[in-house]
Amino acid sequence: MSEPTARKHTALPKARILIEALPWLTRHHGKTVVIKFGGNAMVDDELKAAFAQDVVFLRHAGLRPVVVHGGGPQISAQLDRHGLVSEFKAGLRVTTDDAMDVVRMVLAGQVQRELVGLLNRHGPLAVGMTGEDAHLMSATKHYAEIDGEQVDIGRVGQITEIDTGAVQALLDDGRIPVVSSIARSADDGHVYNVNADTAAAALAVALGAETLVVLTDVEGLYADWPNSDDVISKLTASRLEKLLPELASGMVPKMEGCLYAVRHGVTTARVLDGRVPHAILLEIFTDEGIGTMVLPDGAVIDQQDKGGKGHQDNQGDKGEDQ
Repeated sequence: MSEPTARKHTALPKARILIEALPWLTRHHGKTVVIKFGGNAMVDDELKAAFAQDVVFLRHAGLRPVVVHGGGPQISAQLDRHGLVSEFKAGLRVTTDDAMDVVRMVLAGQVQRELVGLLNRHGPLAVGMTGEDAHLMSATKHYAEIDGEQVDIGRVGQITEIDTGAVQALLDDGRIPVVSSIARSADDGHVYNVNADTAAAALAVALGAETLVVLTDVEGLYADWPNSDDVISKLTASRLEKLLPELASGMVPKMEGCLYAVRHGVTTARVLDGRVPHAILLEIFTDEGIGTMVLPDGAVIDQQDKGGKGHQDNQGDKGEDQ
């Protein structure tokens, strides 16, 4: 009897972990979660594999995951190979006509293909599409605002309309849509580069998602950077709105996306450190969670802040996902 007992005891910690996830599995079952894939998770092979495992786990756990991606590091590398300069204004990539050709090629032909391949190692699940497909995303030309002035940053788009039909059909069929953040304009017929954080937030709202998850390269939103490395674990939309003017430019589209999402029906928006393997599972299926959660005004917040260790260069990344 001693040998079976020893084996049973060895497995008990695994059972406890599964049981801890039970209330979260119940809460999120059947719900749509939109995940913005970016940061180091996009370029580190181990993190990419862990991300794919997380997304497939969500799917098999009864959730309906949708992935939206940019491709900043890959776009910058390809622009360099073509002798084109990478320039950012107000956290957005300046996109010339030549650069747009590269953006479209990298997002739809490189980043998306690799991510779909990683997900499909676990079964016939992922289907790649761009914002152009089935009129998923329509856009108009976006101008950056710098010091109160509108600045032309080229083929950068602002989403004007979303048609979720194709994505809903894929979800209903048990698939995982993987969406590249480019869109076509109904006004001039041009294809536009759309910030992936903004696209993910707009899609989450249009789908009536339960949660928006944004992966980045910092632990979350810092309460008082650089004086403190404490991370705000939860905050309301109104508090976030007050903090926006203090944020570094790369973090602004992420937090604006979270703010837009929770003010238009998404239950929670979360900014997670994509450098942590399985960050998505840690956030969604454990009591502790990681990163920063944004909630609608009026939500009860029982734990305002938590200490976060690890120093960063600024309050967010440098806009390298678009």
